[in-house]
Amino acid sequence: MEKATFDTSITTEVGHPRRAWIVRPVLAAIAVALLAGCAAKRDSITVGAIPDDYRTNHPIVIAEKEQVLDLPVGASERGMTRVQRVALQGFLANYDRSAAPVLTILTPSGTPNAVAATDAARDFARFARSRGVHESRIIVSPYQPSSIEASAPIRVTYTAMQAQTGPCGRWPADIADTSDNKHYANFGCSYQNNLAAQIANPADLLGPRQPSEIDAANRGNVIDVYRDRDISNEFLRNSEVEYSQ
Repeated sequence: MEKATFDTSITTEVGHPRRAWIVRPVLAAIAVALLAGCAAKRDSITVGAIPDDYRTNHPIVIAEKEQVLDLPVGASERGMTRVQRVALQGFLANYDRSAAPVLTILTPSGTPNAVAATDAARDFARFARSRGVHESRIIVSPYQPSSIEASAPIRVTYTAMQAQTGPCGRWPADIADTSDNKHYANFGCSYQNNLAAQIANPADLLGPRQPSEIDAANRGNVIDVYRDRDISNEFLRNSEVEYSQ
């Protein structure tokens, strides 16, 4: 009886696929580990990304702020002086009559100029009414200054919406330590404060204004000049170049 024989080459050929099935899970595990390492590094960068823009560190916001004007008053003065009138007129120029905030006039009490300040405060209130402030929105009240020996000023206040930033002067760390190559905490604060102070209408930061009506007559004249290819007399007068027509 003949013995059964087997071709050993089959074992060798079949062995390669088995080895491949073992290697594939190992490669997949290595790929997952590499991706996990990249993800961990990305998270650390995101967490460590502290804002370094001065506009982010010192944002301009619109908030209600108290407007204050201190007017000195001499003990020998009687009533409102011309200097006080000019200063108060400029201060009330920004008073929003549509919002009609309360205008408070604080007079010093117990000081050498208390009598003069009381007389001047009455003139201040009268002048404010003439500038459009309603009588019901004016409050005259005394206040106790820190020192009654010196003449204290009259304080005029009202609240208004204003563009502003946070206070400057924060130095939490040594600015000479620049190993991180980042702006110091106070960088750009004064610039943002100056920019906010120049904004006359804080609503401009919220959106554009409605366009004003066009000057139809002036637009028609400009179009006619353009069609005729003519040079206007005003342009010739203001130009430093001589044109021959």
